[in-house]
Amino acid sequence: MTIQYPLATTSWDHAEIDAMNEVIASGNFTMGKFVKKFEEDFATYFGSKFAIMSNSGSSANLLMIAALFFRKDNPIKAGDEVIVPAVSWSTTYMPLQQYGLKVKFVDIDLYTLNYDLVQLKKAITDQTKIILAVNLLGNPNDFKAIHEIIASRNIILLEDNCESMGARYEDRMTGSIGIMGTFSTFFSHHISTMEGGMTITNDEELYHIMLSLRSHGWTRHLPKKNRVSGLKSNDEFEESFKFVLPGYNLRPLELSGAIGLKQLQKLQSFVDFRRSNAELFANLFKEHPYLIIQKEIGESSWFGFSFIINPESGIERSLILKKLKEAGIETRPIVTGNFTKNPTIKYFNYEIHNTLNNAIIADRLGFFVGNHHYDLRNEIRLLERVLK
Repeated sequence: MTIQYPLATTSWDHAEIDAMNEVIASGNFTMGKFVKKFEEDFATYFGSKFAIMSNSGSSANLLMIAALFFRKDNPIKAGDEVIVPAVSWSTTYMPLQQYGLKVKFVDIDLYTLNYDLVQLKKAITDQTKIILAVNLLGNPNDFKAIHEIIASRNIILLEDNCESMGARYEDRMTGSIGIMGTFSTFFSHHISTMEGGMTITNDEELYHIMLSLRSHGWTRHLPKKNRVSGLKSNDEFEESFKFVLPGYNLRPLELSGAIGLKQLQKLQSFVDFRRSNAELFANLFKEHPYLIIQKEIGESSWFGFSFIINPESGIERSLILKKLKEAGIETRPIVTGNFTKNPTIKYFNYEIHNTLNNAIIADRLGFFVGNHHYDLRNEIRLLERVLK
């Protein structure tokens, strides 16, 4: 079978190859000046004071959650409650389990694929410390509504924006709306360093904590005066192996930083193509008799194009997937579907708020196809013909 409509394709050209060759010629492959420059440019692009690159979007999520445990005032602690949507990628959830948080799963809206806002409001209690908003498949959450829900409460808002780089809500870039936000630069995402992630924040203390956690928990990469260890010694030998936090090694390669710089320059054009493709897609499928497509909130960066089969149609997903495969169209589930179905859930301290009816429908009757950084008119029209 020949693939006519792939899920993901490369976005590299000679610019990325030249950038890699520059790193190779330098002989410095560990995190260095290119990673630092990528972080600076990334923070500026997304309107944030600080950005910290890591070796994956998964690690970006881990740093985001871990940092909250080590701030000096009101640190998060094991057993605190965090609300999450029931549909997301696995590494939205894994750091929550690893740090012993009480995870409360809330249903999604069948049309936006983000939080069911009615259920979110009902799920919040005096025990809720964090709301983790996942901008799914490029689509922003309704942050105005979320802020209204939590306005009178001391609740931390975080964003997993790994699938939604370049999306906007009102006058803000998604990922910059919560106190921290995460991004992925994996191969299939909006820009690609092959493996890589970024966490952004305006909070200097959280930034310094993440700098330490990213590199073994040591002080070496912290500024002279910092919010973790205070004032560093002038003795470089002493500071080279001084450990102050229980950290990791989540550092990216210098190759990834160099590639990221070139990709970031292309991001707006990539998003423009994705949004143009989405306009055609939405026009063709908005009145489909048995398929529900994602309803855009704000300005989506359209990671992919999702479908949910109307439960009342009686149509089996397996039949549709078979026809798409025969036509050379690649498909995937809508992220993990209902995450709570997975055997790993037995290791979590969790509860399910009310029911997860929509997450279960998305799990049982949902799928998505790819979107790309170039013109997909032919592929989208092929999709329309197969799904008629």
